[in-house]
Amino acid sequence: MDERQKQNPRQPRSNNQDPINGFIRAREIFVIDEQGNKHGILSKRAAIELAESQGLDLVQVGLQPNGVAIAKILDYGKYKYELQKKTKLAKKNQVKTENKEIRLTVNIGEHDLDTKARKAREFLADGDRVKISLKFKGREITYMDLGQATLNRFFTKIEDVAKIEKEAKLNSRFLDMYVVPKKN
Repeated sequence: MDERQKQNPRQPRSNNQDPINGFIRAREIFVIDEQGNKHGILSKRAAIELAESQGLDLVQVGLQPNGVAIAKILDYGKYKYELQKKTKLAKKNQVKTENKEIRLTVNIGEHDLDTKARKAREFLADGDRVKISLKFKGREITYMDLGQATLNRFFTKIEDVAKIEKEAKLNSRFLDMYVVPKKN
């Protein structure tokens, strides 16, 4: 037991403290030892004494509906390290997609459109989500159909590698459309 637990075992646990030893709130505890042997339901004091006699900690791993805590006798430091290792591995294997943006204008030239389509293909090949924003300048906003036509022209250049995630939608002075890579 650490010093804080020896001083006041009834002290309410803080949010960052895991339910171990004296910080377990339940009166009755179903105890499982390191090898997986079940010791049955014991009082809190008896369970903590059993754990201390083995030189280990009592760690709460669950709670039964009838209010009985489920606790394992184990080395808390080793347990915490294994948890960190598992979360780190899960985070490492997680696929992270980034959002990239391509900006167009209503009267964009054909060559510029090809260049931006090539860049969008690169983003999609990396597995990124691409936001295609068409900016209306000044009175161009009254020609919404020209903006939609430009977006459609752009999408036809990348439709073999992309699919539309969100259709084009007006957002203040921008007509935004989201595309993601096609699954093979």
